[in-house]
Amino acid sequence: MVENQFHYMDEEERQIIEEFENTSEQHLKPSSQAVRDKLEQAAQSYRQKQQTKMNIRISTEELQRIKQQASREGLKYQSFVKSVLHKYITGQLIDSDKRVG
Repeated sequence: MVENQFHYMDEEERQIIEEFENTSEQHLKPSSQAVRDKLEQAAQSYRQKQQTKMNIRISTEELQRIKQQASREGLKYQSFVKSVLHKYITGQLIDSDKRVG
């Protein structure tokens, strides 16, 4: 098993993530539509409360490359940039030159 490269906030977070990673899909039961609706509503509410806008200037060439990469990943380019930034600040972004494989 590959050890996570990021730091957990606390022991509870570590336990939750490890249990999730070690749970087989066979043991999961599908949730009801009511539960899915409630979870979606909670997630949307959380996102609305927690997000802040950020504006940056970037060269046209770099933006085109970002959009191309985002398209390959199946994401909108804003979502792709957000994902890359999140992975970087949480230590999950791996330099391809340092990748073990």
